Amino acid sequence: MSNPGAADETPIQSTSELVDVLAQGCKPRDAWRIGTEHEKFGFIRPDSATPAKAAYATPGYSPEGIEALLKALHKSEPDDWTSVLDKGNIIGLKGQGQAAGAAISLEPAGQFELSGAPLRTLHETAEELANHFDSVRPLARKLGIGFSPLGFHPTATRDAMPWMPKSRYAIMRDYMPKVGSMGLDMMQRTCTVQVNLDFGSEQDMVRKMQVSMALQPVATALFANSPFFEGKPNGFLSNRARIWTDTDNARSGMPACVFASDFSFERYVDWALDVPMYFIMRDGEMRNVAGRSFRSWLKGERQDGLDDTRPTIGDFEDHLTTAFPDVRLKQFLEMRGADVGSPEMILALSALWTGVLYDDAALEGAWELVRSRPWEDYVKLRELVPMMGLDTPWGEGTVRDLAAQMLAIAMDGLQARDMVDDNSQTSEWVYLAPLTALVAGAPTQAERWLERYYGAWMGDTSRIFLESEV
Repeated sequence: MSNPGAADETPIQSTSELVDVLAQGCKPRDAWRIGTEHEKFGFIRPDSATPAKAAYATPGYSPEGIEALLKALHKSEPDDWTSVLDKGNIIGLKGQGQAAGAAISLEPAGQFELSGAPLRTLHETAEELANHFDSVRPLARKLGIGFSPLGFHPTATRDAMPWMPKSRYAIMRDYMPKVGSMGLDMMQRTCTVQVNLDFGSEQDMVRKMQVSMALQPVATALFANSPFFEGKPNGFLSNRARIWTDTDNARSGMPACVFASDFSFERYVDWALDVPMYFIMRDGEMRNVAGRSFRSWLKGERQDGLDDTRPTIGDFEDHLTTAFPDVRLKQFLEMRGADVGSPEMILALSALWTGVLYDDAALEGAWELVRSRPWEDYVKLRELVPMMGLDTPWGEGTVRDLAAQMLAIAMDGLQARDMVDDNSQTSEWVYLAPLTALVAGAPTQAERWLERYYGAWMGDTSRIFLESEV
C-alpha cells in the first residue's frame, strides 16, 4: 500500500485540475516502463534461536522482527537506502543510488514489500528481483527469519497477526469492519504481486484499462496461490481473491464506469470522488477522516475533521491511493488481481501484462477478445475464479481456454517488443514459461500445495513455509 509523500499544497479550484493529475501520466512510448511490486510473509525458520525481545514481531513470531531487518538492510547498504519513519518508527526504506526509484515498505501485519523501480525491460526486472532476494536473505537468516510469497497466510488466525506502527493502518483498522466482513483479513493476511504500466494518451489508457480490468479474473486464476485458511483447505484456490469480494466494495472490485463507452480520465475522477476518504495530511500529521466524502469537501460542505481545511491537489493524490479497484489508475496503471507466488511467477505476471498491453497489435487483439462478451460476464467471473480457478466455466469451455488465448496474445506482444538480454541473448517471452505449462494443463501453485497437503505433508500445512521460501 502506498504511503503519502511530499504533497502538492495547491488548492483545488475545479475538478478539471484533478483530471489533469491523471493526464500527466501520459508518456511517449520510449518512456514506458515496467514497475513490479510484490509482498511476502515473514516466518520463523525452525533452526533459529529465539532472543528474549521482539520488535515488530512477524507472523510465526520473529525473534527480533521486521524492525531489525529494516535497520540491518539500511546499515548494510547505506548508499542504496534511506529510512522512512512514522512517528519515529522505521516503517520502510526509500531507494537511492543504485536502488533509485525502488522502495521497501511494510503491509499492515509486517508483510515485506518490494516496490521495484520503473525499468525498461523484463530482464532488468529479473535482475532487480534476484538482487533483492540476495540482499535480504542473509540478513533475515541471521535474525532467524524466512520469507514466503503466498497469497493468504496459510496458518495464522487474524488475532495472532501483529500490527505495524503505521498511522495509515491504524485508521484503516478501525474503519474496515464498518464496511465489509473481511477487510482486516485483507490487511493482515494477504499478499499480492502487481505490475505497474504506462499509457501514451487518454485513448490508450481507456483501451488498456478496459482490457486489463476484464482480464483480471484470468490472472487471478493463473496465479492462484492461497488454498489454505488457518491450517486447512477451505475450498478456495485463491483465498486472497475471495477476501476482496467483501472488503470494502465502495472502493474495490470492477467499477462499472470503466466499461462505459465514454470512460475517460474524467469518469475515473468522478468515481474516485465518491470513494469514502481515509485520511488527510496536515502539519506532518495524518488526520483520521475515514468515511468522509471528498466530493462534499470540494463543495465546501461541513464535515467533521475537514471543516477547517480546503482540499489540495496533494489531498486528491493521496486519496487515489486509497481506492482499490482490480486495476487502479493513477499516473500509470496497476494490475492488482493476482496472488503473489514464486519468483518465476512474479516475473510471469509482469511478462503477461507487458506482452498484452505494450504492443499495439497485441492490445488490439486483446480488445477484440474482451469485447466479444458483456462486461457483466467478467464481473461474474471475478466471483467464481477464487474457488474454481482455471476450471471455471467460460463459454463452451473454461477459463483455461481464455487464459490460453490471452497468453498467445502476450507471447506475440513480447516477441514484437524484441527486447533481448545483452548477456544471455534471451528474449522477454521466456518469462512466460510457467504460464505456458498452466494453460497446457499443469496444476496451479495452489493445486500443487493441495497435492502436498494431502500427500507428503500428511495435513501439516506449516511445511509450506520452507518449501516456498525465497
